[in-house]
Amino acid sequence: MSWRRLRTLMRREVLATFRDPFTVTVLIAVPLGALLVFGFVLSTEVKHLALGVLDADATAASRRLLTALTANSTFDARAYATRAALDWALVSGEVSVGVIIPPDFERNRRKGVRGVAPPDVQVIYDGGEAMLAVNAEGFLRSLAAATALDLRAEEGPLPAGARPGRAGGAPPPSGVEVVTRAAFNPRLDGMPFMVSGTFGFVLSFLTVLITAVSIVNEKLTGTFEQLQVTPATALEILLGKILPLGGMFALDVVLMVLVAGFVLQVWPAGSLLFFVAVSAFYILVSLALGLIISATSGTAAEAVQKSVLFSIPLVQLSGFAFPIRSMPLLVRWVTEIFPATHYIRVSRAIYLRGEGPLALAPELALLALFGVLLMTYALRTIEARA
Repeated sequence: MSWRRLRTLMRREVLATFRDPFTVTVLIAVPLGALLVFGFVLSTEVKHLALGVLDADATAASRRLLTALTANSTFDARAYATRAALDWALVSGEVSVGVIIPPDFERNRRKGVRGVAPPDVQVIYDGGEAMLAVNAEGFLRSLAAATALDLRAEEGPLPAGARPGRAGGAPPPSGVEVVTRAAFNPRLDGMPFMVSGTFGFVLSFLTVLITAVSIVNEKLTGTFEQLQVTPATALEILLGKILPLGGMFALDVVLMVLVAGFVLQVWPAGSLLFFVAVSAFYILVSLALGLIISATSGTAAEAVQKSVLFSIPLVQLSGFAFPIRSMPLLVRWVTEIFPATHYIRVSRAIYLRGEGPLALAPELALLALFGVLLMTYALRTIEARA
């Protein structure tokens, strides 16, 4: 392999890319636009959710709980006088979540620290918006537990003979039994989840789409045949195609990270350098797949159609928008053959949990395997077309 020929091919690819204003616009605008759309518009964060409240206790403790629920912009509370009115509001879509505080809430809360069962606060939500409903339920539980603990602390030490333990199934000192806990994302904020997944979506779909038409267009204009009669080898042609585009998409990753951080206030919990390095390698994997599609297509329209057909299972099955663990077993096996599945796992592990190379070694090894296989197949495909 000649480094001089490779540099010439890379320079040729960069100049060809920058001569097309539309391609340059797509390379910059689409990743940033997708990040903002998925981060802001499609976020599963609970925000200004209509909350119907039936306070049958009307005590200081119940009012304190309602104040905590509406203290920020998470819920917009609406009071209802009867259970029938609250049920009607839920059915009609006027509210998405209903909270019912029983008439003996304060009395049972005080008894809860003395071995009596804690008070029950009923939460009813619209299951049609499943992800928002789960986030709302978890957030309500967390607020209720925090409020109960604050009230317990303000009341001072327990009276003599009180039992704060769990003997015989007694509740904890807060007087509220909480059985759920959200790790790494205590507020159940959906924005980091969507932002970290957007990297996988953009780097999988856009890279394949951009490269899928590259060789096809050169075939139609005759420049690919001219390239084949030069001394350049198939490996040099492959690297000359993917390395310049890989550098451009790596710059896109850096821009997306900065926009996500400064605009959406979402920064990776782990190493930023490690995340960019993994993303750069995954870009090369996706570009190799795009070259395979391009080399095996007869027209640009065919290449675009293949790219779009590839993007459908990517969005549906890679875990970008829907959790893989909830899919049927056979489908979960199928998702493992998509490189995007493993990259999105790595992306979210770095962004949400701050994991490093050692913890992610199995996923990184699978990405490396996909890279070797796709690069080898892309090289043989270009050799076959030479």
